[in-house]
Amino acid sequence: MTHVLLIGNGAREHAIAEAIRRSAQTPLLYSFMKTNNPGIASLSEKICLGRYDEPEAIVAFARDAGVAFAVVGPEDPLSHGVVDALTAAGIPAVGPTRSLARLETSKSFTRNLLEKYDIPGNPRFRNFTSLDGIDAFLGELDGIVLKPDGLTGGKGVLVQGDHFQTRAEALEHCRDILRIHPGVTVEEKLEGEEFSLQCLSDGRTVVPTPPVQDHKRRFVGDRGPNTGGMGSYSCADHLLPFLDADAVAEGLAITRKVAEAIRLETGIPYKGVLYGGFMLTRTGVKLIEYNARFGDPEAMNILPLLRTDFIDVCRAIIDGTLDRLDIVFEKKATVCKYIVPKGYGLPEDHPDASFESSRIVIGDVQTARLYYSSINQRSDGLYMTPSRAIGVVGIADALPEAERIAERAVAGVHGPVDHRPDIGTEPLIRKRIEHMKKLKAESI
Repeated sequence: MTHVLLIGNGAREHAIAEAIRRSAQTPLLYSFMKTNNPGIASLSEKICLGRYDEPEAIVAFARDAGVAFAVVGPEDPLSHGVVDALTAAGIPAVGPTRSLARLETSKSFTRNLLEKYDIPGNPRFRNFTSLDGIDAFLGELDGIVLKPDGLTGGKGVLVQGDHFQTRAEALEHCRDILRIHPGVTVEEKLEGEEFSLQCLSDGRTVVPTPPVQDHKRRFVGDRGPNTGGMGSYSCADHLLPFLDADAVAEGLAITRKVAEAIRLETGIPYKGVLYGGFMLTRTGVKLIEYNARFGDPEAMNILPLLRTDFIDVCRAIIDGTLDRLDIVFEKKATVCKYIVPKGYGLPEDHPDASFESSRIVIGDVQTARLYYSSINQRSDGLYMTPSRAIGVVGIADALPEAERIAERAVAGVHGPVDHRPDIGTEPLIRKRIEHMKKLKAESI
């Protein structure tokens, strides 16, 4: 019987835990978590609570459990070299080493890698470690995006028109970023529609999963501040309403070239998930950023559709044999809607931003799947933290029904909660389609 270590404590890891336990090989799951996720705990033989920046504790737990391999969920353990420590202890892992995880942890590294190996997809950009030259480069761009070098929890990117308006404000933001981070990447602002393409890599073979569209904005109609993600959807044809097969192939080609480039650059094969955040623009597919793990919420869209045994997938990634495995995803549509506290994502000075740890009650959620994120289980029930609480996923043959399943299930969760009811609905998707039609018409 295979013993598997899972590292992580969010809804993404709950979906991974479910995929592991669904295996016909009846593996035993051992989970190392920063905080106790009751969903993951219910699927685990044993759990250990600890810090992700203490690799030696994770290795000790893995050794005691006698695990065959580890699966790393979030970015924090990767950035702290957990895979390096596990590898040194003779425990293989699905996840990149710290050096390879720079694809996520260092925006400048990734932009430079694409430029050095002549990989398409880069916007116009420059990396800076001081203020020297920033003002002049800002003046060359029609629209500006600022990215701190380092992990920011998916909330560090600043976009002109959203977070600031003028070149002077952009320069001041750069000054603030450089006080905290070692560098800042300044890029041209792209216009188009974003999509997530999560790929599996064994270092030489890169296999795509169905594309997903995430929704970062807090409120209906893509209004309000950016968040860690309020929900996402995928389609039964494994495309998106605004995204055709050629665009998906373009994103996949970029990722395959990046996997080869980082192997050449470091001498180490990339084994894990290469998650490209792309934008379809009037001139083709551009790279926004790479993540070195599954997305949250996007993992909840694609892992329930995986029909190939997940244990076999993990072993193929580790052994470098992905080319010999037929990886199949069900032809279903999915809609994920995050249940959050009412004050989630709001500035601290907002009148609705105050938070009290409130109990939530889960009633009739019918056929939807629930994935716990930041939830505390007490003797009298489930309590929210200030972060995202539960990912609710509807799965069906077509997108409208998947959306209805998710929305009905959200109504079955009671407490001081909120969500975005428009995710996966026809009006919002029509808006995406019309946006791309307008951009393409302007380019003719």
